[in-house]
Amino acid sequence: MRLATIIDDGRSVVALVEGDRVRPINDGSSMRDWAAAGIAGIDRVRAWVADLPGDRWLPLAEVELGPAIADPGAIYTVGLNYRTGDDPDSPPPRPLVFGKLRSSVAAHGATMSWDRTVTQNVDAEVELGVVVGVDGGIFGYTIVNDISSRDPWLDGDQWLLGKSMPGFCPVGPLVVTADEFDPTDVRLGCTIDGAAIQDGRTSDMRFSIADVIDYIGRHVRLEPGDLIATGTPVRLATAPGPDRHLESGDVVTCWIEGIGELTTTIG
Repeated sequence: MRLATIIDDGRSVVALVEGDRVRPINDGSSMRDWAAAGIAGIDRVRAWVADLPGDRWLPLAEVELGPAIADPGAIYTVGLNYRTGDDPDSPPPRPLVFGKLRSSVAAHGATMSWDRTVTQNVDAEVELGVVVGVDGGIFGYTIVNDISSRDPWLDGDQWLLGKSMPGFCPVGPLVVTADEFDPTDVRLGCTIDGAAIQDGRTSDMRFSIADVIDYIGRHVRLEPGDLIATGTPVRLATAPGPDRHLESGDVVTCWIEGIGELTTTIG
């Protein structure tokens, strides 16, 4: 099942997505609520959809998308989780876990800017996002652009401030439930104005999604609707190259096979 959060009359509303059409679920629920409902909730939606008349659907192209998870409980990001050509079999001793504030969440298609007097060294990073479900399980998957400042003076080695400026966590465009997506070996990448800056596969993760969830869950309580960004492939050496930071006017597209494309314009 594919779910999105749309903006309907100023409110964030969860909607079912089928092909190029959407159907709002106008019951006041959020994506966190659906994550907490688990498989039983998905089954209820399927039964509800089966009874829908054909004229209750809206064209996807005509709705405004919000962040796929508008109100994540917590956001965890994993560092250095993809192998490189130099060290294919030498993982760090444990997953490196950082955080982002939920106030940084943004929607597909948003324009994002920041105070250039604070930092100019800002990069985009495509990551497979895991939406936590019941009892630390997986409800679904989405795309996260883990936008990050590279300036160490912001907050040392924790990077919380450098990862949490407004708009630094685009999420979407939708959530694919875990029963319909196999994350084991899918291609993912990122482009700036159509030029590739990342191109990798999830099979290159040093720590699997199960390993990451287990590690985080041994230290903190994972709740339905929490978001885990599972790491990012290495930057490509080809032009525009790893030293190319985000600039005003850039159009950044993060993509993952089987989920879609998440686009952000840099203001």
